[in-house]
Amino acid sequence: MLYYLYEYLTDHDIHVPGLGLLKYISFRAGMAVLFSLTIALIYGKRIINYLRAKQMGELVRDLGLDGQKQKEGTPTMGGLIIILATLIPVLLFTKITNIYIVLLIVSVIWMGAIGFLDDYLKKIKKNKDGLSGKFKIVGQVGLGLIVGVTMYFHPDITVKRKYADAKVVNRNNVEQNFMPTEKIAISTVPFAKNNEFDYSGILFWMNDKDAHEWAWVVFIPIVIFIVTAVSNGANITDGIDGLAAGTSTVILLTLGLFAYLSGNIIFADYLNIMFLPNMGETTIFVVAMVGAVIGFFWYNTYPAQVFMGDTGSLMLGGVIAVLAIILRKELMIPVLCGIFLIENISVMLQVVVFKYRKRKYGLEYAQNNRLFRMSPLHHHYQKGGFHESKIVNRMIIIGVMLAIVCLITLKMR
Repeated sequence: MLYYLYEYLTDHDIHVPGLGLLKYISFRAGMAVLFSLTIALIYGKRIINYLRAKQMGELVRDLGLDGQKQKEGTPTMGGLIIILATLIPVLLFTKITNIYIVLLIVSVIWMGAIGFLDDYLKKIKKNKDGLSGKFKIVGQVGLGLIVGVTMYFHPDITVKRKYADAKVVNRNNVEQNFMPTEKIAISTVPFAKNNEFDYSGILFWMNDKDAHEWAWVVFIPIVIFIVTAVSNGANITDGIDGLAAGTSTVILLTLGLFAYLSGNIIFADYLNIMFLPNMGETTIFVVAMVGAVIGFFWYNTYPAQVFMGDTGSLMLGGVIAVLAIILRKELMIPVLCGIFLIENISVMLQVVVFKYRKRKYGLEYAQNNRLFRMSPLHHHYQKGGFHESKIVNRMIIIGVMLAIVCLITLKMR
């Protein structure tokens, strides 16, 4: 909104000292992160007190974990802190008509609403199961459908790729090093030399024209799968104090850097990556969310004063998935979101191995010979005697290492 105020005053030849800084993405991003962090730190405590007054405390099942029962009554639905501290600076400092910003705001509200409904049913309606799993899936599929259709058909979502011989085309005007704007379903393949993946290539039995025309049949279902998988991965990871918030911060910072580089034609030219017009604006959104998550992390570190609940975890996972998709970095998710992935896989392996051993050797054997002491993986280490803080810190370190590997791909092609 403030950017439009700057434009309005400039168009009417009204010059306010310092207001010209609003035309720079870097300045607006810096202000956004300061605002989000301040909102989360100051108003976070008030929200926590409100949730505690409304008896929105966590009902803890006895899983035999150290310190577990002490968490009983800790306020949940703390994801509201992240949502509010993200949306306010985003509305203030971004060009809110930018299609990428619109998609991200929709993602926050959509997934936040699904998580809020789940938490509401658990805490207010005393329904221990909360929102049915199939309704969560429907919600995740719905967001994936919105994102996939918008990405494929919206005219403002385009890419500019470099000419193969761009190094000799023009170094004085970098824009001439890029091909004309294209409307194409394309992504980046990490660790590959010619690292552009066209979704129409999956329809190899069609001619090029038909394949490009029908690429949405492949692209949209893949987008739906990614949104569903990553949001569930973040939800599963949110099991001990600070884990989901800490790992999500590392992932968001990495995606924010990709957004800034991909949305700046000079950096895109230097790094030989796709230039994504209008993408730079999403940097402001990402750093605003980073500030909000760090502010929430202040209250969520061990021992947690508040849990994010599904309101926060489903929302964070959904936003991370959408960010990766709009940045054409969705194929990097298994590495960048490696913590989410191993947490998800640990649950699936636990179930598969248990069912197999139960069928082959009987129930008692299966119960006494589980693959992990407990799933998800962070509970396995808790059962092994590791303190929550140690598990969280080490997983964040692993997350940082995975993020560095992803950043290396900018030049390793």
